[in-house]
Amino acid sequence: MIAASPADFRAALPSGGRLAGLDVGSKTIGVALCDAGWTFASAAVTVQRRKFSKDLEALKAIFSAQQVAGLVIGLPLNLDGSESPQTQSVRAFARNLDQALALPILFWDERWSTMAVERDMIGMDMSRKKRAAKVDAAAAEYILQGAIDGLVAS
Repeated sequence: MIAASPADFRAALPSGGRLAGLDVGSKTIGVALCDAGWTFASAAVTVQRRKFSKDLEALKAIFSAQQVAGLVIGLPLNLDGSESPQTQSVRAFARNLDQALALPILFWDERWSTMAVERDMIGMDMSRKKRAAKVDAAAAEYILQGAIDGLVAS
């Protein structure tokens, strides 16, 4: 089920449960996890994209091991809020996940996630190589934290 709103997503998870956040790119998928009480998100791993069946296999293993109850997927909108080809690609990926998994899915606006994370990493004097290895999972963490903050406040 792809939730139409945060309220619908929350209703699909009445007892909470651990959530996973995804930053879906063309080459990688950043994965973050939060605790079952939706207090804090943390970066987990970056999955290298291959074909969907391989991506699904890797994600299923993570979700099963971590007892994930729902997914928050970053939606890459243009700065003016309109959709782009990348937005459509992420929506298609989510539809495929929805068909393959029995987990509620929520889209979350990710317009500033990668930029904010990279700025923080530069502020920590992290090398370009280290930033490249960690930015996708950190962006997923940023997306997931924003979503759980919004879900808890509502």
